[in-house]
Amino acid sequence: MIISVIKREGKVNFDDISSKLQLLLNTSSNGEYNLTLTRKRTKRTVDQNALMWLWFSCIENETGTDKQDIHDYCCRAFNYRIVNINGEQQKVAGGTSKLNTVQMANFLNQVQVWAATELGIILPNPEDKEFENFQNYYKQFNF
Repeated sequence: MIISVIKREGKVNFDDISSKLQLLLNTSSNGEYNLTLTRKRTKRTVDQNALMWLWFSCIENETGTDKQDIHDYCCRAFNYRIVNINGEQQKVAGGTSKLNTVQMANFLNQVQVWAATELGIILPNPEDKEFENFQNYYKQFNF
């Protein structure tokens, strides 16, 4: 069982936590338990995913490289982990579907910097003035 805790303005409702914890422990079998506190992260948003594919559509249109290939390249370059395979360290690319919102924002920032520095392509953020025009133009290529 997971007990969600919300801290707002420096305060936590301990009465709520106490009752949930008491219920959890009363319904558990005898034994020793560890309690772990982890920060809740939410999965990447639909908007983040849509922005990523809009940007990849732009890069595809400007370079001629398929947007799926751009996605795979960026995952290998910016979203990887090091694993041991047969005693050797290997770089393994991860997809973006399991990234949380913070990880996805970092990934998008890296894609944006890479596109600007390596390809000379400026990828605007949704809050930028020119984003609407960018979106209207490149969404025709985003399917």
